[in-house]
Amino acid sequence: MSDKRSIAISLPATGEEEWQATREPIMTGWLTQGPKVAAFEKNFAARHDVKHALATTSCTTALHLALAALGIGPGDEVIVPSFTWVATANVVLYCGATPVLADVDRTTFNIDAADVARKLTPRTKAVIAVHLFGLCADIDALRAVLPAGMPIIEDAACAAGARYKGRSAGALGEMAAFSFHPRKSITTGEGGMLTSNDDRLADTANMLRNHGASISEEQRHKGPRPYLLPEFNLLGFNYRMTDLQGAVGLVQLTKLDAYIAERQKFAEYYREKLSRLNWLRLPEVPADGAHAWQAYVTYVDPERAPMARNDIMERLQAKGISTRPGTHAIHMLGYYRERFGCKVDDLPGARDCDAHTMAIPLHNRMTAEDYAYVVDALLTL
Repeated sequence: MSDKRSIAISLPATGEEEWQATREPIMTGWLTQGPKVAAFEKNFAARHDVKHALATTSCTTALHLALAALGIGPGDEVIVPSFTWVATANVVLYCGATPVLADVDRTTFNIDAADVARKLTPRTKAVIAVHLFGLCADIDALRAVLPAGMPIIEDAACAAGARYKGRSAGALGEMAAFSFHPRKSITTGEGGMLTSNDDRLADTANMLRNHGASISEEQRHKGPRPYLLPEFNLLGFNYRMTDLQGAVGLVQLTKLDAYIAERQKFAEYYREKLSRLNWLRLPEVPADGAHAWQAYVTYVDPERAPMARNDIMERLQAKGISTRPGTHAIHMLGYYRERFGCKVDDLPGARDCDAHTMAIPLHNRMTAEDYAYVVDALLTL
């Protein structure tokens, strides 16, 4: 295959339907959190088998709300995997608590329950389990090592539509946070969703995302008493999603299952064609769940690969194929090294994933020819 293409690592699959969906909020003037957000929340909760879904400005703010609703604060510790986007640990610091970084499994890229057990202290108040790249963390393994009642927060940023042993991502822990960033399978531009089956936590989070107000803006503006102002008994935040985003999210959510099915089809194509490369480990596929395939992240074996991971990425870039490292190891980032004295070799699994993972293109704007081009480029390095 000699034609050079330009294949992005990810592109959002949006179009005319999403564009038209924004007309109603624009024409009615209801632009901030309102009926479209409420409908998006209701449908998202139903799709993910949870009682409550609260739309937010981002997955980061959803995670922050989860910790705040749980009362996490100074003196507390929250265990977080090191191989994840930095926001997973940053939100712990926003609460004045201490993130305790745990190692990850090199095969699944998810948090290592055995290392979590080693990191538990009397100050541990929660664990954040990241469903990295769309593969659910082993929640049962975590529950087995945690004290009874220890809350698990799912960082489900990549996991809309994923399943674990018959249960939906978002319904596995006490609370969960999803992302609708453009690199995710469905998008609202920026935006997030907090889910829970716990009425008390959901009510608290609902108030916290709206400045701590006792009633919502929609309740206040549509109610019979125009003089009514909410009571504020909590120090809250402004983490509300706009109705413009909610309208787009409603459309995108109807496409989620089709998007995942298409990604699954081409993930299987990659496995069929690339399994002959003994130096490239392909992503783990759950035997008793469903991968959401937010990204297709491989692992370059440094002992067998024809060249270093970064050189492979440069070769592919020269052929018009975008790649990225899976994500970074938080304990290797400057802020965490300096503040907490982290050393590169402290968490060898996260260190190796930082150095050797490689995401290749997988999204709903690619054609079959694009996938064949990526495969050919890898097979002929």
